[in-house]
Amino acid sequence: MRTAALLSILLAAPAAPALASPTVVELYQSQGCSSCPPAIANINTLVNDPQLLVLDFAVTYWDRLGWKDTFARPEYTQRQWDYAHGLKHNNVYTPQVVVAGRSDLVGTDPRELRHAVEAAIPATGAPSVSLQGDKVSIGEAALSGAEADVWLVRYDPRTQNVAIGAGENGGITLAHRNIVRQITKLGSWKGKMETFQITPASDGNWRNAVLVQQPSGGAILAAAKS
Repeated sequence: MRTAALLSILLAAPAAPALASPTVVELYQSQGCSSCPPAIANINTLVNDPQLLVLDFAVTYWDRLGWKDTFARPEYTQRQWDYAHGLKHNNVYTPQVVVAGRSDLVGTDPRELRHAVEAAIPATGAPSVSLQGDKVSIGEAALSGAEADVWLVRYDPRTQNVAIGAGENGGITLAHRNIVRQITKLGSWKGKMETFQITPASDGNWRNAVLVQQPSGGAILAAAKS
């Protein structure tokens, strides 16, 4: 009787609501850029918000100023150039914060940054995204002309304190959070259910995130984080 009663209660209980896709907030910065420390600090205050996926991308083009960024990779610079094209900019700049792939700002004013994040509008009819173990699942969605890239982003949630030894920021220590360590295109999504397998990260401290994004620096339709 106890087992039957418990089963009845479980079946009658409402299903847990699916987690909404987090708003993706990307910072593009360099340790060699004197304008970047305030934006880095502002971004760091957002990383614990469960409704956000905050990613810190280090770019390469300021390495010539006397300090080679310790986390920068060419693919992160390329991603920022994709946004420049998608957002109709003639060039890239740092610091730059991109919100949901739809809008951008400098990010040095904390109130302006928070307003931009709160004003982000979720994509209509976005697919569900599940990230479980070694499997990524993208659900079906009735989006007209749906086509998107599926990206796997690996980032380090720990605070990374870097003492800058030269260049414009020489002598200061920068604290990075959610610094991106890898980004990989898993494939494409065209409105139908898709499943992708992922391999374990080379560092057990890194976390995984998945972005479903319109091509060539377009809007982010959905995201998930581990």
